[in-house]
Amino acid sequence: MGKDEIFVTPQGTVADFSFDAKTAAVFDDMLVRSVPLYPEMQRMMSQLARDFAVPGTNVYDLGCSTGTTLIHLDPVLPKGVRLVGCDYSAAMLEKAGEKLKEYGMQHEYALERMDLNKEVRVENASVVIMNLTLQFVRPLNRDRLIQNIARGVNENGCLILIEKVLSRDSLLNRFFIKYYYDFKEANGYSKLEISQKREALENVLIPYRVQENEELVLQNGFSQCEIFFKWYNFCGYIVRK
Repeated sequence: MGKDEIFVTPQGTVADFSFDAKTAAVFDDMLVRSVPLYPEMQRMMSQLARDFAVPGTNVYDLGCSTGTTLIHLDPVLPKGVRLVGCDYSAAMLEKAGEKLKEYGMQHEYALERMDLNKEVRVENASVVIMNLTLQFVRPLNRDRLIQNIARGVNENGCLILIEKVLSRDSLLNRFFIKYYYDFKEANGYSKLEISQKREALENVLIPYRVQENEELVLQNGFSQCEIFFKWYNFCGYIVRK
């Protein structure tokens, strides 16, 4: 696993964050050091997916990046479930393919290139996972995306959604962001790295408030939404059809 040093040197003009080959090569390290309680997130998603997954259906990971979630799902899901990993980045899918092959998946699986801003192909799904993915979809496209996902999810199926979120209280929002940057610094990122990555993500990652995400899913085809994970400015939802 390569070490994330993408923003370690000063950059005159910081370009928008990109899920390119350079990012794919260090993405696993980036996730562990940038996402609080990331292993626990994976464990919780696997538990939820296990109890909703139905043999003869598909389990999707939309924004699968390097395939880590698919690997966590493989040993816990029932037989007869097909795993589908989707991502827009060819570099991420290539990395995922290498990891899944090396791991030796027990379930049938497929990796598909898909731009969620333009299309989503979900069918016969008992579970759909979006782990820190929806926040990278342009807000203008999110209603349509959730509608299309809901149409592809079977009755009694679910959407597992984890997002960076904003607080309704501006003071708490500032606190939560500060605590998050403290977390990153404790994991070895310098203030320069944190600052430059924040600038790179500014026009790419657009978070909603906790309640806005709840309204988004409930107004576009899902019937129940419950929070199962919360860490300052990160939130996990289990959403039922």
